[in-house]
Amino acid sequence: MYKYSEKDKNIVKKRVEQFRFQVERRLNGNLSEEEFKPLRLMNGLYLQLHAYMLRVAIPYGELSSNQMYKLADIADKYDKGYGHFTTRQNIQFNWPKLTDVPDILEELSEVEMHAIQTSGNCIRNISSDHFAGICDDEVQDPRPWCEIIRKWSTFHPEFSFLPRKFKIAVTGSNTDRAAIKFHDIGLKIVKYKNDIGFEVFVGGGQGRSPYVAKQINNFVKQKDLLNYLEAILSTYNELGRRDNIYKARIKILVHELGIEKFKELVEINFLKFKDKRLSLDIKFINKTKDFFKLPNLKIKEKSVSFPEDIDFNNWLMRNVVKHKIKGYSVVLISLKENGKPPGDATSNQMRKIATISKEFSFSEIRVTHEQNLVLPHIENSKLSEVWGKLKESGLATPNLGFISDTICCPGMDYCALATARSIPISNKISKKYEDFNNQNDIGNLKIKISGCINACGHHHVGNIGILGLERNGQESYQLTLGGSADENASIGEILGPSFQEDKLMQAIEKILIVYKENRNNKNEDFLKVFKRIGITPFKEGVYDNT
Repeated sequence: MYKYSEKDKNIVKKRVEQFRFQVERRLNGNLSEEEFKPLRLMNGLYLQLHAYMLRVAIPYGELSSNQMYKLADIADKYDKGYGHFTTRQNIQFNWPKLTDVPDILEELSEVEMHAIQTSGNCIRNISSDHFAGICDDEVQDPRPWCEIIRKWSTFHPEFSFLPRKFKIAVTGSNTDRAAIKFHDIGLKIVKYKNDIGFEVFVGGGQGRSPYVAKQINNFVKQKDLLNYLEAILSTYNELGRRDNIYKARIKILVHELGIEKFKELVEINFLKFKDKRLSLDIKFINKTKDFFKLPNLKIKEKSVSFPEDIDFNNWLMRNVVKHKIKGYSVVLISLKENGKPPGDATSNQMRKIATISKEFSFSEIRVTHEQNLVLPHIENSKLSEVWGKLKESGLATPNLGFISDTICCPGMDYCALATARSIPISNKISKKYEDFNNQNDIGNLKIKISGCINACGHHHVGNIGILGLERNGQESYQLTLGGSADENASIGEILGPSFQEDKLMQAIEKILIVYKENRNNKNEDFLKVFKRIGITPFKEGVYDNT
């Protein structure tokens, strides 16, 4: 993991002091809410439906056990005993008091954490693959590059007030677990001959106008990466609209100009910067890579026997994947226990995870884009013991990739922008499909739920997407099918008219019936069936006699 330098520590400390003064001014009436808004947003503080919400940055989704202990302490001391892990690998606290926020930020700084650039019209927290450095299909570990981009983007003078928020994701694998094609800039590390560089995508995003990102360059050299990013951001900063919040994203600019014209403008800017401003030398790159070396994992050839326990074996099947080092596995912790809001973890659960990580996973934890957690380095001989400890705290739900492993935004229960509730819908799905055998029969299926068109629940890229709407003063839910955020990125197609809440579960069940009737075998998952037969059979199955 990256460790703060003295410079890093001083920057964060000064930022906390600045914000403490700004909060004092707000509380004594010297700042109006309108004047305070841009200041709080720069420090990750939102004003939601019932209270403030503080979003804490977890750069590229990587946490230490000490950091997780601190998050648990903050949840108890300043919130309601839990935190919410997000689809951008961060964590949110939904109930802090304004008076306490500077103290929270100060405590975060003690463990090298902050809330800088987790909100506002700036370059947001850099995200990545939760299997970075531990999967065997990587060209290169993307985390050092995320850190290099983080350093470049934090407090960048030109990009502090962009037309709109800006998101960058990096992957080093052909299997895209970072959803790079739904980011403003997506970077894929690639190898060309004997050289390592980046395939660059721009203009992806969801919300009111969803777009799959387009390739702008098939190979940018390592040394040129920051200059090329600078060229893209400068072009967007100059031409991006500021008169309409809904048309201020780079995806709209790329769509309106066309990718070829946008690329032409970027190349002009790139030539201005190339070899002059931000060229990276190999010494700096290697120094950054040194922070991300694997722990001392000794190769273990000996096979391990596991107990004959149905629950354990179900968990082993769904929540454990192969590590690139023999004798080790990667354990995924589902934060989708039946009846609980997706992504939520109590303070006790956070402490339990921290303790397990410290004992079994070299004090390392990852956050996924799908609101789950990862223990990246578990010795195979310890899997049964780890499972037992997770089970004690309700953290061993064996449903990764199943229908109950939903992604869900806070919806109208918390968010002032929401038009419908989303958490109750997720709870209904997890309850109805709780049985492991039933879920296993359905197979891999991603359901994603948003409480409004802003798409914080990523419904556009759900195999089944659910969008909460308001119709004549009542909540209703529109369904989309066929979305995917992986390397075969696609935006879901609208099924048809929306459903009232009491009809929604029935509609989902009919969709599953159509899927099962049309799959060639039980190994053909929902998305494959949809791509093969199209949306028409699902329309007919859902709306006929509905």
